[in-house]
Amino acid sequence: MHAFDVLGDPVRRRILELLTDGEQTSGAVTATIRAEFGITQPAVSQHLKVLRDNGFATVRPEGARRLYAVDDTALRQVDEWLEPFRRFWTPRLAAMATEVARGKRRRRLAAGDDD
Repeated sequence: MHAFDVLGDPVRRRILELLTDGEQTSGAVTATIRAEFGITQPAVSQHLKVLRDNGFATVRPEGARRLYAVDDTALRQVDEWLEPFRRFWTPRLAAMATEVARGKRRRRLAAGDDD
């Protein structure tokens, strides 16, 4: 499965978001995903399996629990694939950062705060 096929699913993207905060038990992931998406525990398990099998997540047993974490292997591959496209948004993001900084400076000066 291609990385963007894996990431194209909103449930799998959400699971990865949950895992960015650190290791999560399968039960904790399942509880959140079931509450947000209304899918069954077996369906959540399938999404976790897809993430594992495609290099986006790792799992380790700890007693009776299974702990999931982000595996950056596939994410690094996505990042490499995106590299040639960054030229389309990097200058715009830099310009936006400049404008935000200018706005903050103007507000400080208008408020009478000096650097």
